[in-house]
Formats: sequence, C-alpha cells, structure tokens
Amino acid sequence: MALNWTLVIDSGNAPVLADFWAAALQYEVEDPSPLIDELLAGGLLGKEAVAEHRGHKIFRGYAGIRHPDDPFDEKSGVGHGRRLLFQDVPEDKAVKNRLHVDVHTGVPGAPNGLEELVVRLEGLGASRVREVDMGPAGHWWVMRDPEGNEFCAA
Repeated sequence: MALNWTLVIDSGNAPVLADFWAAALQYEVEDPSPLIDELLAGGLLGKEAVAEHRGHKIFRGYAGIRHPDDPFDEKSGVGHGRRLLFQDVPEDKAVKNRLHVDVHTGVPGAPNGLEELVVRLEGLGASRVREVDMGPAGHWWVMRDPEGNEFCAA
C-alpha cells in the first residue's frame, strides 16, 4: 500500500514562504484557525504557540499549503494529498539543496510558456540563477525562492 507524504521545507519565516509557494503552485494555504481555537479553549495549547498571519491563527513557526483539488481536514485545514509544510529553523540555508521542487508550465510545449512562468515567479519574489537548454532533452531555469531555496521552472 502506498504511503502519504508531506514535503517539509525549513525556513526563516514559514508563513511568508508558504504564501510564496502557494501562489507559485496555485495551492491553498492551510487555515488551522478552527483547530487552534478549539485547542486554546480547552487549555491544550498556550497562546505563546500561536501567531497570526493574514487574519488567521497559525501555529507559530509553521505553515502548510495543499493542492486545491485534494481532500483536507475541515477543522485543521491539513491536506490529505499533495502538501508542503514550512517550518522555521534557527539557522540560515548554507549549501545547495539536496532535494528541490520542479514547477512546470500549465501547457507543455507552449512557445512562451516557460518565459511567462519564470516572469510570474519573479513577480512573486523568485530570482533566476541560470538557464539550462538541453535541446530535445529539456529546457528550464534554475531559480531561487525568496529564502534562497533552489527550484526549477520547466
């Protein structure tokens, strides 16, 4: 039986990086407000463990995003399918990623699809690192998200 998984990404500002990736992938930012309200009311969570971001309560130092078509838990907002979780860590990114996300254009082979995707991602805060053109084997841009994590736009 196949297992479910979540890709966890270390960050310096989890909710801000989650906002970037939600916009980049056109995913939904998870809203754990109902669960947090329940945990606070029951005395199971201290106020110090809660932060607010864009009008929603979040667990301090954490933010998740999920694919809009996948099932999710209504109370916690946690997706049960394609999901990224961002967690704050004290150290800055120091070396190249050993794992990265590839973001693909919506229309394979579209003449301006890659450039439009790269420009859209730059508008969200990403930056270009280098272009790779392998002819028929593929054409993509290596990019960095706002915290310097490498990813590819193809």
